[in-house]
Amino acid sequence: MLHFLWDSISFHTLLIFLVVFLLVADYIKNRNPKNFPPSPLRLPFVGHLYLMDFKDPLSMGYKLSEKYGDIVGTSMGSMKVVTVNGMRLFKEVLVNQGDDFLERPEIPVDKDIVSKMGLISSSGHLWKAQRRFTLTTLRNFGLGKRSVEERIQEECRFLVDAFKDEQENPFDPQFTLTNAVSNVICSLIFGNRFDYHDEDFRNLLKLMYETFRLNGTITAQLYNSFPSIMKFLPGAHQTIFKNWKLLQNYMKEQIKKHKEDWNPSESRDYIDSYLQEIVKDKDSDTFQEEHLIACTLDLFFAGTETTSSTLRWALLFMALHPEIQARVQAEIDAVIGQARQPVLEDRNNMPYTNAVIHEVQRKANIVPFNVPRVAVKDTTVDGFFIPKGTILIANITSVMFDKNEWETPDTFNPGHFLKDGKFWKRDSFVAFSIGKRACLGELLARSELFLFFTSLLQKFTFQPPPDTTLSLQPVMGITMAPQPYKICAVPR
Repeated sequence: MLHFLWDSISFHTLLIFLVVFLLVADYIKNRNPKNFPPSPLRLPFVGHLYLMDFKDPLSMGYKLSEKYGDIVGTSMGSMKVVTVNGMRLFKEVLVNQGDDFLERPEIPVDKDIVSKMGLISSSGHLWKAQRRFTLTTLRNFGLGKRSVEERIQEECRFLVDAFKDEQENPFDPQFTLTNAVSNVICSLIFGNRFDYHDEDFRNLLKLMYETFRLNGTITAQLYNSFPSIMKFLPGAHQTIFKNWKLLQNYMKEQIKKHKEDWNPSESRDYIDSYLQEIVKDKDSDTFQEEHLIACTLDLFFAGTETTSSTLRWALLFMALHPEIQARVQAEIDAVIGQARQPVLEDRNNMPYTNAVIHEVQRKANIVPFNVPRVAVKDTTVDGFFIPKGTILIANITSVMFDKNEWETPDTFNPGHFLKDGKFWKRDSFVAFSIGKRACLGELLARSELFLFFTSLLQKFTFQPPPDTTLSLQPVMGITMAPQPYKICAVPR
């Protein structure tokens, strides 16, 4: 009987049945629960990927929020994503209901690299223990104290000398700036800095930059939606995995070198301190060498790329706004002069310079969508049901460019941070995010941005090369960095 039925069914009928079955299964599996946030039309299997503009990913957020409001539901393949926009909901999900969205989702690219380890991708007890240890250790090595300020000042001197060596010729400041910023966090992690002409370290920085950039490519995003298919296909995601192995091997080598001359009674840097913690915590799995590798990579990446990208944006904005650059230099000359180096105490007496740095961060918007969270339980936000396991995007761009929060959101305007001639700290400035998982390195980043920026503008005026038009078009990856550019550093 079965044989007869099989023979009587045509191939086309079988194909139609199979397609209908898959469509129904996809619908049942991925349909939105009752009272889920408003969503655009979802296509079978791909979800809302058809709405993505990989050249301008910010545009999708703008369009959806304009049509559906401050809370929008989407799906990328089978992953449900809720995006919240505006300061009110931003604060609601990250502060008021912060514990409901405290953990990280399993994003396939990240899962295959770090396996929910380290400071950024971990969750629960592991994250709390790693973060607590890291903050304590960095403070012990001078974070927030004069000793780290002196390390940054020393690096500022090396950076100024490197820019002088360019002799006013057009040059790309990317890897010199990146090296300088990285040396600060490297001195805390490894106990040493790296010369700007160190080819091995420069290649490592290039590897890191390439990895950040490739995360914004189409194939990397498709891997996050369809990992079981994409893992067999070539593309940028394969290069990301290869690069990560090289970066992990570098960290393993650094740890091996530390072990060779390690004195358990004396800590020289973060790696030494972590090795001590592994010995103390040997009966637990919280502190292990694989976690150390992940934590050092997180510190290295986050402590390098975000601040160096912001400084590259800063020089770009100064070259494009010479009148603002001149006003910063006038304040530097009045408060600091040319005879001594800037110190962090100067910041309190330099409201305009401080406002310019904050406006660079706002306009550069280097982490536009924030680091994603996941709902740890079924919850309700603004009257909408958010099921456990839903990925949450607290959209930084929607806050930093909100026309209800900023007078001229699309214009580079330091006046956003000035009131009656004094610096104005605004709640809607959320470059470091807010809540329990706000940026761990905020204090260090603020110190670096002020000291590097003022040290450079104290000694140089930055100009576009002759007959060159500088572009503000960003490169989208894990961070939103400026396109590579050349600039002239003219000594003052």
